[in-house]
Amino acid sequence: MKKILVANRGEIAIRVMRTAKKMGIKTVAVYSTVDRNAPHVKYADEAVLIGEAPSNQSYLRGDKIIEVAKSLQVDAIHPGYGFLSENAEFAESCEANDIIFIGPKSKAIKVMGSKLAAKEAVKHYNIPMVPGTEEAITDIPAAKKIAKEIGFPILIKASAGGGGKGMRIVENEDEFESQMDRAISEAVNAFGDGAVFIEKYVASPRHIEIQIMADSHGNIIHLFERECSIQRRHQKVIEEAPSAVLTPDLRNRMGEAAIKVAKACDYLGAGTVEFLLDENLNFYFLEMNTRLQVEHPVTELISGTDLVELQIRVARGETLPLKQDDLKINGHALELRVYAEDPLNDFLPSVGNLEVYKLPVGKNIRVDNGFKQGMDVPIYYDPMLAKLITYGKTREEAIELMISAIADYHIQGIETTLPFGTFVFKHDAFRSGNFDTHFVKKYYSPEALKDEQKAEAKLAAMIAIKHYMAEQKLLRIPVK
Repeated sequence: MKKILVANRGEIAIRVMRTAKKMGIKTVAVYSTVDRNAPHVKYADEAVLIGEAPSNQSYLRGDKIIEVAKSLQVDAIHPGYGFLSENAEFAESCEANDIIFIGPKSKAIKVMGSKLAAKEAVKHYNIPMVPGTEEAITDIPAAKKIAKEIGFPILIKASAGGGGKGMRIVENEDEFESQMDRAISEAVNAFGDGAVFIEKYVASPRHIEIQIMADSHGNIIHLFERECSIQRRHQKVIEEAPSAVLTPDLRNRMGEAAIKVAKACDYLGAGTVEFLLDENLNFYFLEMNTRLQVEHPVTELISGTDLVELQIRVARGETLPLKQDDLKINGHALELRVYAEDPLNDFLPSVGNLEVYKLPVGKNIRVDNGFKQGMDVPIYYDPMLAKLITYGKTREEAIELMISAIADYHIQGIETTLPFGTFVFKHDAFRSGNFDTHFVKKYYSPEALKDEQKAEAKLAAMIAIKHYMAEQKLLRIPVK
């Protein structure tokens, strides 16, 4: 494997290219017109324009990307995450054109891409699952009957869904029909597929995921868990590894369950098995993401691995260089997704020019970044600018480093999730480890953030006055 095309943009494109270069592999970037001067374009050995700004005219054009790969004698394509990373047809097209797809085979992508097909695949492996329907349902009276048997509250979820779309919590029988109608409508609009399923709603869940890696020689390992419970609109904002609540026994059981899920679909490469963990520490299979996750850096830091390097080695047909017994958790890592969103305005996207954009630097601070000062934040793509990651020997050390790193991250011209990050990392519920996926709903509001910022400003002013008074006192001391 001498040349890899990275079919993505921003921080993940640079992240993949960095490892490829370390391994002596040439890199090719693709870009849209709006990304012409983006850092990932300059970082690559070669770069090719593939279309206009909208992703359906550029980054989602698998045919154009394969055309570029063939013309430049590319050996493999890394899809990153998002865009074409979980597109089975694109994986098949790569295979048909003798290009290695750095990811699982298309069959695994298809199976795990449907929540219902995924449940069907893993049910023979004795993996705990939330009680619910085993097949898609659109018949509302029949669905209501099933919901009553499961017991309210229940959750209606789009089979083809993700990102919280086509998902409705139903507290009681009276609101079932209207919520079912809305879920089906959302699913059709978002995915072109109105199939939904019903499952028991776990009231106070934590979102725990297990990183797995599988080679083509029958070896599968897990690289421990990530805690992903701090979410807004059902999407992750803050992740950490390891989780503050898993015992060694529970970690082993969840890791073994994740490996079984990988076996169920003959998995290859890096994947993530997601679980719900209830208040009694019972875990339930949720879904599998058949790609590298946004939050993979926290796993890399606590396990001492480079997951992209392992992906490439597996794609080249190599045997995994690690056995399960070789892996140990060392320290604690946190990640804050730095989104161009306004936390004081319902996390709505904040586009504009990065008038000031200065990253924090220091020992145990990592920033996976895709932007530079002076760039415009485009409206066409996911609003994530970068990922801020900190590492410490303990969770407390990682938290304190994160708070200071956020303070050293200077952005002007747009609003970001940095102040929200400070709010979370300073909050008693987060620091104690006693939180769930309802953290934002329970504790966060724009008013709470404003109060926090006012208190910090007041403290800073008091410290400044104290310093000033001390300096004045020194100046008044007569020289003898």
